[in-house]
Amino acid sequence: MNKNLYETANILMQDHPTQLSVFSNLASLIYLELPDLNWVGFYLNQGDMLILGPFMGKPATTQIPFHRGVCGECVRLHQTVYVPDVHLHPDHIACDEASNSELVIPLISNGILLGVLDIDSPIKNRFDVETITTLEKIVEDLVNTIDNIPFFK
Repeated sequence: MNKNLYETANILMQDHPTQLSVFSNLASLIYLELPDLNWVGFYLNQGDMLILGPFMGKPATTQIPFHRGVCGECVRLHQTVYVPDVHLHPDHIACDEASNSELVIPLISNGILLGVLDIDSPIKNRFDVETITTLEKIVEDLVNTIDNIPFFK
């Protein structure tokens, strides 16, 4: 586990007035602390659609139906989806042509999908087991942290 990233993420999750501020700081932290990334962000559940939330990187798709893309696959499976080479994924949604690998982790609270953490890299095979495990643990802690605070005041 990337202990420094994990510990810093947990510090950033403390004492926030809104979920929006937590999501924003975590997207920034991951983007700045993990090398070789070109996009990090959250898509949030709105019925049968994921809606763009806080992110770092180039402008992105604002709505993703549950039946489309790597994010949609993550939603349908309710589990982490890692695509080492997005060009081999039949339904990859390309927002940035520089992206070559993608990792999507679901945010699930009490069986309810809140959204996903979506991370893209220009490097094929970018995400190793240690990185995936660290990010999954951060998302688990995030879901537990935001349960009792509003999205926006």
